[in-house]
Amino acid sequence: MTQAENRGRWVLIVLLFTGTALNYVDRQVLALLKPTLVAEFGWDDEQFGALGSSFQIAAAAALLLVGWFVDRFGVRRAYGAAVAVWSAAGMAHAFAATVSQFIAARAVLAVAESVNTPAAVKASALYLPLRLRSLGLGLVNTAPNIGAILTPLLIPPLALAFGWKAAFLVTGGLGFVWLAFWLVGTRNLQIATTPPKAGESNWGALLRDRRSWAVIAAKALSDCNWWFLLFWLPDFFARQFGMSQGSLGWPIAIIYSMAAAGALTSGLVFPRLLARGLSVNAARKASMLFYASLILPVPLAIGAETPLTAALLIGLALFAHQGFSTNIFGFAADAVPPGRVASVMAAGGLAGNLTGAGIIALAGSALKNGMGYMPFFAFAAVAYLLATLAVQLIVPRIEAHE
Repeated sequence: MTQAENRGRWVLIVLLFTGTALNYVDRQVLALLKPTLVAEFGWDDEQFGALGSSFQIAAAAALLLVGWFVDRFGVRRAYGAAVAVWSAAGMAHAFAATVSQFIAARAVLAVAESVNTPAAVKASALYLPLRLRSLGLGLVNTAPNIGAILTPLLIPPLALAFGWKAAFLVTGGLGFVWLAFWLVGTRNLQIATTPPKAGESNWGALLRDRRSWAVIAAKALSDCNWWFLLFWLPDFFARQFGMSQGSLGWPIAIIYSMAAAGALTSGLVFPRLLARGLSVNAARKASMLFYASLILPVPLAIGAETPLTAALLIGLALFAHQGFSTNIFGFAADAVPPGRVASVMAAGGLAGNLTGAGIIALAGSALKNGMGYMPFFAFAAVAYLLATLAVQLIVPRIEAHE
């Protein structure tokens, strides 16, 4: 590999990292502005939960075609177009005059943002060699957490100073700045793995492949907890500890800092285990089991006496979630045929968004009826062990395609 090729691959990692961070900045603004938006539109908890659920359903519906879209038009064009659309949709929130217009903007945002993960994983599978791929995926998988750290620190003060509309205009506008760098920085990428074969992205082949169902099952069981926490965490701290919108930033920043560390550790652990002589199968599954076990204490956050204790317990859970999630990305990139990676990740994302929509809506109803957060934290504690078991039962031995 030449120095120019190596530099180009690191440029790709940086661009995927920043694009994914912006993806999560845009989607988290809504949750952080809940008090202001509830006052503006007169929503209750159940209605607010339904709004979040509708975002997940729109994203899930889009994922039926996202894999085909990325596989058909290529990562460079598909991802660039998606960022342009979701940035415009984010800015459009500022011009919404009715609740229905606001929901329409959220739906367009959801559809475009659903391209992110399939495109990022496919780019890693195509353009990064195996030795660099897990590290690259680990770094990219820290990006949601960086976005989730910066957003609660910056958006509430911005909204208080300039109004909630400014928050949507600023975050959406950053996407167009990123797009200029993407168009320039990805002009000369070289494929680093086996070129895709004709027919690899066929849905019939995808559904007949046990590896596809392993990814779908793992994403369905794990992603719903991520979406639940991303949407409801500000409300949890406000409800549990009486924190105001202006003071919510620091516990959420702690949580997502720990989540970012989890993604990084997974990106480093897998190649280390390979270097020690473990097979791809053993290294992936050992990592998954390790991270799944770290999530078990998360229900203790319900009874925590201080916001710091709760933040550390939830942070440990999201540390583990991101480590687990990075291993699922790596499993798909290593074992699924390159021409089908985006479609498989889209199918997994579809499953995760649907279960996420369900749990977000259920939480809204549970909170309205006084049930509280405990059932959802208890499910999160065991969901990752169930996901690991599902992968083992569906794919007893993972074989890398390289």
